[in-house]
Amino acid sequence: MQGNLPPEAQEKIEELQDLQETAQQLSAQKQSSETTLSESKTALETLEDIDSDTKMYREVGELLVETSYDEAQEDLEEKVDSLEVRVEQLDKQEERVQGQFEELQQELQQMLQGGGAGGPGGAGGPMGPSGGS
Repeated sequence: MQGNLPPEAQEKIEELQDLQETAQQLSAQKQSSETTLSESKTALETLEDIDSDTKMYREVGELLVETSYDEAQEDLEEKVDSLEVRVEQLDKQEERVQGQFEELQQELQQMLQGGGAGGPGGAGGPMGPSGGS
């Protein structure tokens, strides 16, 4: 079907497909960041209910390493802050890509409508009755 389209329309379709792929990647990154953010906030809230002299460990690769309460709290707060910024950035990128997608979609529609209505029996067919016999 795409073989019948003008080259400009085919290019727009390819751009739309690229934008759609980018949007899916952004969505996956955002979902992952939101999940990690939620887990980190929960850990931070849980930390508030723990005695400050309780032994704590943090995961470093495959190991658990002892850490202090203050260090654990500070690390979690930094992680939450950076994840909030990351999610906000991903939100903005998603909005920008969505806007580009919609704009490109409109351009393609106009291109196809403008190109297809040129012939007498083309896309103008459904409007034919207004021309009457």
